Amino acid sequence: MSSPKMPEFPFHNSGKFMVDATGRAVFFHGVNMVNKFPPFTPAALGFGDADIKILVEAGLNVVRVGVLYSGVEPVPGTIDEAYLNKIAETVDLLGKQGIYSLLDFHQDLYGPTFTGDGFPQWATQTDGLPTLPNLGFPNDYFELPSLQRAFDNFWKNSPGPDGLGLQDHYAAAWQRVAKRFAGHRWVMGYDLFNEPFPGSDWQACNPDGCKSFDPILGAFMAKVAKAIAAVDSQHMIFYEPPVLLAFGIPTMIPSPGGKRVGMSFHNYWPKDFNLPIQIALQQSQKTGDALFMTEFGASVDPAPVIKVAELADASLISWIYWAYANNTPFQIATPGLPPTPQQQGIVLNLSLPRRGSNLNTAILKAVSRPYPVAVAGTPLSFSYEGKTGVFKLSYRRVALGSALKSDETVVVVPPSRYPKGYHAEVMGGKVMSPAHAMFLRIFPEGKSESVELSVSPVK
Repeated sequence: MSSPKMPEFPFHNSGKFMVDATGRAVFFHGVNMVNKFPPFTPAALGFGDADIKILVEAGLNVVRVGVLYSGVEPVPGTIDEAYLNKIAETVDLLGKQGIYSLLDFHQDLYGPTFTGDGFPQWATQTDGLPTLPNLGFPNDYFELPSLQRAFDNFWKNSPGPDGLGLQDHYAAAWQRVAKRFAGHRWVMGYDLFNEPFPGSDWQACNPDGCKSFDPILGAFMAKVAKAIAAVDSQHMIFYEPPVLLAFGIPTMIPSPGGKRVGMSFHNYWPKDFNLPIQIALQQSQKTGDALFMTEFGASVDPAPVIKVAELADASLISWIYWAYANNTPFQIATPGLPPTPQQQGIVLNLSLPRRGSNLNTAILKAVSRPYPVAVAGTPLSFSYEGKTGVFKLSYRRVALGSALKSDETVVVVPPSRYPKGYHAEVMGGKVMSPAHAMFLRIFPEGKSESVELSVSPVK
């Protein structure tokens, strides 16, 4: 029997959905892996084959790989190709096991000048304001004027040490990264800027959004997207709204536009986890952009992780958990988050064996859940009920905006969720995979306009 036909690069958007080269709707479930300390590579922390094995067994198919601007352009105008080669090694390791990478220019608290990560010191302009005291994450965003000034200067595209604007440097750096990975089949896309903060203008944001900052941010995202598109026409580009969307504040950010564009957004609003998702859906309805929830979780408790994953699945949105492993150069001061940054990770310490107290098995189980990796048609719904082990999928046999080149639907069924195997019942289709296979293959049958799948555990 042939192997399952997994999602095929390149991808594009059709409304909120991501679509692969065969015209199928594709879904990604995965984890973040960001090294916030020099040399800023996952491998330097110890991320490697043992971790990829865990991800594969969990049925995950994407890692949001942190690419730190401090590592990319350590001095003005000089790109560290050796750093990009190290990132490429991680991308290649993941790809060999069928896991895609989403490359993420990550920042927190702007950069190391503020005990954060992201921007190199040469691109940090504080206009002489004091960089101390450090009050932790996220307090420094709101209480440290020098950090706000650094963002202000970036959003104004103030000249760097060589006279070239800071944004222009950033866009050129992204262009070099895109040129390095252009055509790489295991890079599914680029996340342009992690959690943009408005700078001193943050106080103008209110429950209706950041009306004055959104156009500025949109113009910046369009500039970077244009620079990338000049050297890479295949990979998807994901812009991000202001970080406040993660806490339920709406956005009016203009989209760069195009068939390979999506919005990356985060969800950390425990008062109503559905609110950021609904805001994202409204953005997609307005712009036609794909959606990708690229951060949620950061928890030692699986309950909220399961809740957010269920909400995203119900809205047919791909997601990436924060984080596989985590450590920060700054203090975490966010109420409700674990007391140490390491506890936000599925693995607490990548230098130790992945077992016992070093592995949060409850969170790993929470993110390991059945889902369709590729749907030959228009998805209508899918869900997984952890208590009963029942997974359901429904889709129409109608392509999403382009002709289908494959009629095969593939559902990942993690063995940890079905230790004794599973039963699969299909209406309007037939199963073409071995009994209890990790990848369930469904093909349409008869004249039914839709296909209904139900998976239940063997008791």
